[in-house]
Amino acid sequence: MANDNVELMRGEPEIAVRKLAIPIMISMLLTASYNIVDGIWVAGLGQAAIAGIGFVTPIFMIINGFSIGLGNGATSSISRAVGARNHERANKSATHAILIFLAASIIMSCVLLLLLEPLLKTYGASGQSLAEGIKYGTPLFIGLFAFMFSNGGSGILRGEGDMKRAMYAIIVSVVLNFVLDPLFIYVLNLGSAGASLATIMSALGSAIVIMYWILIKKDTYVHVTFKDFEFDSKIVMDILKVGIPASLDMLMMSIAMSLYLVFISSIAGEYGIAAFTSGQRLYLFAIMPLTSIGSAVAAVSGSAFGARNGDYLDRTHIYGTKFAMLLGVALMLILVIFAPQLALLFAYTPETAVLVPEITNFLRIASFGLLLVGIGMPSSFMYQGIGRGTTSLAWTIIREVIFTVSFTYLFGIVFNWGLTGIWTGLAVGRMIASILNFIYARTTIKRLKEQF
Repeated sequence: MANDNVELMRGEPEIAVRKLAIPIMISMLLTASYNIVDGIWVAGLGQAAIAGIGFVTPIFMIINGFSIGLGNGATSSISRAVGARNHERANKSATHAILIFLAASIIMSCVLLLLLEPLLKTYGASGQSLAEGIKYGTPLFIGLFAFMFSNGGSGILRGEGDMKRAMYAIIVSVVLNFVLDPLFIYVLNLGSAGASLATIMSALGSAIVIMYWILIKKDTYVHVTFKDFEFDSKIVMDILKVGIPASLDMLMMSIAMSLYLVFISSIAGEYGIAAFTSGQRLYLFAIMPLTSIGSAVAAVSGSAFGARNGDYLDRTHIYGTKFAMLLGVALMLILVIFAPQLALLFAYTPETAVLVPEITNFLRIASFGLLLVGIGMPSSFMYQGIGRGTTSLAWTIIREVIFTVSFTYLFGIVFNWGLTGIWTGLAVGRMIASILNFIYARTTIKRLKEQF
């Protein structure tokens, strides 16, 4: 099976992107259902709990971002070794990646536990929403290793093109989350902390399954062993040169989201935060299929780059862009047309019913960004695939921090359009940056083809 996956990555790029994207898409949609399920159950706890979790969201993006980013670093390093037909290098990349996951999880847990309360206060959390945020965030930070090995291990599997088993592991975690959420939140009466614990235990289940395949069953293409292990700084740097910028991608988005929260809180307080948090869950859920296409593009681009095949790299990017753009339009239409019905998922109690109009407003405005986000997403992942993580990071900063933050402030604060201005800024900023990203990606590929 592993060899079939490897040969798929070395074959026709359009077929590879399509076949690899589907299981990643299912995996990411299932992963995103964590937040959806949590949101549905937490909605029964009231507006303060929704807002408290909303304040934790940017920090959770850092947690998830570092684990996904380091996993992307492993994907890039392994896929380039696969393209170059260097099996030994792929094995060493996977082994070093696991040690990096372990070290990073310990460091990040300690740092984030110390910063939890100060960060929440910086975002504007106070009173009951602050208490709920601490209850939700503390278990997440303690259990960071579960996310690190789940997302990082998936990155190793993606590097060798084994997307199906990564999907199977996610199915295990989603089933666990579905069962544990109501149990921990209501039966054991743990409230927001219960939602957090359910997510951690579910991620741990996924991590255990993946590590079993890699370390115990040993039926993957990469062979991980710590016997006679020799530290190789070049391999570590090869993983980190993509992994760290990819991790910082999520940090930059978290910083941007922190600024959105400050803007929103100044305009509409806890009400605005709760509406944004609920609508954002659905937006992020819609982004997942586009991200899955990007992940497939990263793996296939890495293989093409390792083989120094400029034509395959070009075709991979073009096909991934078309695929993501068509899907983005379809997802945008769903969110816009069914906005009132979708809003009810997070505002079904008498206390939260007042949020329905603003969640609907968010979905019908911010979702228009999906029209063009699809042409930027594969470009950013292509940079990661070819080992240019800093380029991907630069475009994240341009999109989220420079363009989107500027437009949300301009429309929401300067023009005094209120929450509608914030939602408009989210769409406009992301669309403009995505167009520019695509143009730069095409220029980059043209130069690489000339070099090859």
